[in-house]
Amino acid sequence: MMVALSTRGTTPRFVGGCVRDALLDRPVKDIDIATSDAPEIVLEKLAAAGLKSVPTGLKHGTVTAIANGQPFEVTTLRRDVETDGRHAEVAFTDDWLEDAGRRDLTFNAIYCDLDGTLYDPVDGLADLRAGAVRFVGDADDRIQEDVLRILRFFRFFAHYSSGDIDAAGLKACKDHAHQLPRLSAERISAEMLRLLSALDPVPTVQLMAEASVLSQILPGDQHINNLRQLVKIEVDAGSPDPLRRLFVLGQPDKPDAKTFAASFRLSNVQKIRVLALADRMDNLSPDLPDRDLRKLLYIRGVEAALDASYLNQAKAAKDRAGWTGLRQRIDRWRRPQFPLKGQDVLDLGLPAGPQVGELVKAMQAWWIAGEFNADRDACIAELKRLI
Repeated sequence: MMVALSTRGTTPRFVGGCVRDALLDRPVKDIDIATSDAPEIVLEKLAAAGLKSVPTGLKHGTVTAIANGQPFEVTTLRRDVETDGRHAEVAFTDDWLEDAGRRDLTFNAIYCDLDGTLYDPVDGLADLRAGAVRFVGDADDRIQEDVLRILRFFRFFAHYSSGDIDAAGLKACKDHAHQLPRLSAERISAEMLRLLSALDPVPTVQLMAEASVLSQILPGDQHINNLRQLVKIEVDAGSPDPLRRLFVLGQPDKPDAKTFAASFRLSNVQKIRVLALADRMDNLSPDLPDRDLRKLLYIRGVEAALDASYLNQAKAAKDRAGWTGLRQRIDRWRRPQFPLKGQDVLDLGLPAGPQVGELVKAMQAWWIAGEFNADRDACIAELKRLI
């Protein structure tokens, strides 16, 4: 990949998260490459090397290259011509310093050649080593270019900081927080979930609240103390979960859960989980008998029960061993297979219609009440009795 892009005297460089995380010995996820070549030249070079490419965003200089099944984002050096806080009109350049000047944070503007040579035009390496999260240049300018950088600032602080928050950056975030509602719900939720995936995001969330940032993206009450208690339990259990944390931070009641999920434009899977979180399982506790636990797990599911165990433990704030034991019981449970289907009702002569579904539900309730012990023969016998 890099060899192909290095032809005709060009020196492409890795940049952004892949360089940052490699320097910290963290897992590298996405790989971004910067080059002085125009997008059309990048496409030509990739084609000449027999590599697949996708013109992802030619207007903004980005081509996605595919090598060995892995995508690489290759972007031409650029400078901002005009910005409105959400979108930018860019012009291509061959000036690496100009490209670095439009990036968000100093440690995201570290470049690396194929031979490992670093190019650090804005002192990002020193900030990275110090655990300092700072905007490139003037913080106000960076945020006015893209308001999303407010949330990125806090997200990176939660994951990479090892000291106090940068005062200038915090002030700029507070001054521009009122612009956050301009962002799409999808961009906000993506940033918040990534922020909340940090081992302990509570200090960052507290700073967001103090800077009037949190209230712009999470109207109503914010339950930071509840989040703090949940995070302690999750960290102790080795099971941090950003969606569960987001729910606890907002703590919507069951009637408000749909609105809460919609406000963040969550996926259908995430919406279902939020609704389950809002449908409390107040009876779930370490003292719950096995018989009742099996019924609850069959009806509500393992994921919902595990989520409820963390929420209920956070409220109880005691008996760590008991809650750990409860989650072990949940993990060991295996869902039994209900022996009957609608066809079994039809085979006994009942005509198709709503009554078939009602009978199946009634039989399933009978089977559950009997602790799932009735086999198929016993279920058929009971079905005949009902018909």
